Amino acid sequence: MTDPKTPAAGATAAMAMDGASPAERLAGTARWVVIIGTLLSLVLVINQLFNAQLFGIVLIEGRYLYILGGMFLALSFLIFQMRGGKGGVPSILDWVLFALSLGCTGYLSQTAQTNLSQGWEYAAPQTAQYVSVVFFFLILEATRRAGGLVLFLIVTLFAFYPTFAGQVPDPFSGFQSTFMQTVPYHIYSAESSFGIPMKAFGGVVIGFILFGAVLQRTGGGQFFNDLALGMVGGYRGGAAKVSIFASGFMGSMSGSVISNVLTTGAVSIPAMRKTGFSPKTAAATEACASTGGVLMPPIMGATAFIMASFLSRPYVEIALAAAIPSILYYWSLFAQIDAYSARRGLRGLPKPDLPVLRAVMKEGWPYIFVFALLLYMMIGLRQESSAPFYSVLLLLAVNQFRARYRLNWERLGNMIVGVGMGLAELTAILLGVGLIVGSFSATGLAGTLVNELVFMAGDNTLVLLLMGALTAFIFGMGMTVTACYIFLAVVLAPALETAGLNQLAVHLFILYWGMVSFITPPVALGAFAASTMAGSNPIATGFEAMRLGGVIYIAPFLFVLNPALVGQAPGWEVAVALTCAMIGVAMISSALQGYISLVGPLTGALGLPLRVLLFFGGLLIAKPKTELLDLSYGASFLIGAALCALPILIAWRAKAAEPTPA
Repeated sequence: MTDPKTPAAGATAAMAMDGASPAERLAGTARWVVIIGTLLSLVLVINQLFNAQLFGIVLIEGRYLYILGGMFLALSFLIFQMRGGKGGVPSILDWVLFALSLGCTGYLSQTAQTNLSQGWEYAAPQTAQYVSVVFFFLILEATRRAGGLVLFLIVTLFAFYPTFAGQVPDPFSGFQSTFMQTVPYHIYSAESSFGIPMKAFGGVVIGFILFGAVLQRTGGGQFFNDLALGMVGGYRGGAAKVSIFASGFMGSMSGSVISNVLTTGAVSIPAMRKTGFSPKTAAATEACASTGGVLMPPIMGATAFIMASFLSRPYVEIALAAAIPSILYYWSLFAQIDAYSARRGLRGLPKPDLPVLRAVMKEGWPYIFVFALLLYMMIGLRQESSAPFYSVLLLLAVNQFRARYRLNWERLGNMIVGVGMGLAELTAILLGVGLIVGSFSATGLAGTLVNELVFMAGDNTLVLLLMGALTAFIFGMGMTVTACYIFLAVVLAPALETAGLNQLAVHLFILYWGMVSFITPPVALGAFAASTMAGSNPIATGFEAMRLGGVIYIAPFLFVLNPALVGQAPGWEVAVALTCAMIGVAMISSALQGYISLVGPLTGALGLPLRVLLFFGGLLIAKPKTELLDLSYGASFLIGAALCALPILIAWRAKAAEPTPA
């Protein structure tokens, strides 16, 4: 459910190209072990979250997390090959690591109560220390397999950091511990591997990952793709607009940019090229749409649930706050695609190639009903933990009445294996990233870095934000979405909050800037994965994705400086801020494409200066209400509108002067 930002992602891509999914590649004994382990883990989760007390079992939180995390950690050694990639036949070493993981898990779960009462994170007995060392290295190896080499190196460096923290120069020095003090702290404390990330996973995340996987396996993804085709496929740039909707929805469910590109891109990229899009633009559109999906409610992958745990807020608040920035991002992408299509005279998909909207709705209306149940339970009843499980039950019941996607034994097995793979991958990464959090906690480094960042920025909020954006971008290159957010939430967020910025806006800010590396060279894994499918130059595709997704660099500054854009203001102010931002973003998007939709092109000798004028005019219209520029909404809007007036007038006259087609 997350994206390995390493060459391992290439292996995933290669397997996707083969035609056989990783779930189908896993065979033999390992397949049955994964199925049984996944089902037992889900029963454990249901027993814990619903307080079902099956067989009279009631678990304290620590024991529950040890069993759940240990089970999926063990399965990760059967799922991920030592040299990268999922599926295949596990080696003898993989089975040994699987058995070691289960053995350590048994010990940790059995002694959880003693650990809690005696404070083993600071004074573990000798046997417990030895077990913690074995489990510690198992976590590192699982992180390497699931997250790739770059994440492994980062996690390893920070995991061992407490052992040499006193030798590091300021501002990175901290309280130093021995190796045998550090490792038990990582395993037995509630501040490291089994801290906030794993608590969020065991409480809320696992249900939504299950829901997303079941929805895709039972035809939900195909339904929403057909729905988007039926709604906008016939308009100019229709194939790309379908990609925006479909990829956004699928990305929200999976939380994975790469897998989203590889699944929806297989359909959308050829359709875009067929209707006149250049290879690099088709690939860039898919990359941008897939990247935005991770930022889009209602599910937002796993990251939003971890954010809710960090902030101790209901998930619904996070989703509602993320809605407006997500709207701005997709509105910008939609406006750019429309301008691109108009500038090149592109048409929509031929009517015979489009699904009939009435037929799509007739066949797929149960999916809308399932989502309605999910949203009602989350927002109306505030039952975030149980909502996805009830929705999955309804989805499976409805599925059996639809012959096209009805689950047989083979499909059911593939679905369970797919769920197990996703959960094992996320567990391995969360346990690894938890080591980073634990190191900052053990050494006190988080507070030191906060003070240093604030000191370097002085009283200048904009400088602090620019430093924060650069930090988030750099760490986003080497980590998965979830891992990057957790790291930045510990290191960077407190510094920004100290400057007086809204807490919720700050956490969304670091999430957005942690995502931009998916479309920004030199990393740009989302763009590179799409370019292989489109046959375009990877670097050129990356720069095209930067232009199409340009607002992703601007929107975080808009909402972090004006909390109204994350719903943290009275209703009237939210409405005014959103209206101004949407108009401003439309102008910025038009400037990036050199064409104003419904008006005309910005070409000729004055084209570039007019585009610059339009860009800054749009920026002023969208400008947040902040003291950085001492302008009110009204004054800023009027100045921006005046700057935009000349480009709009010249574009309109250029359009009027064009010859009418015969």
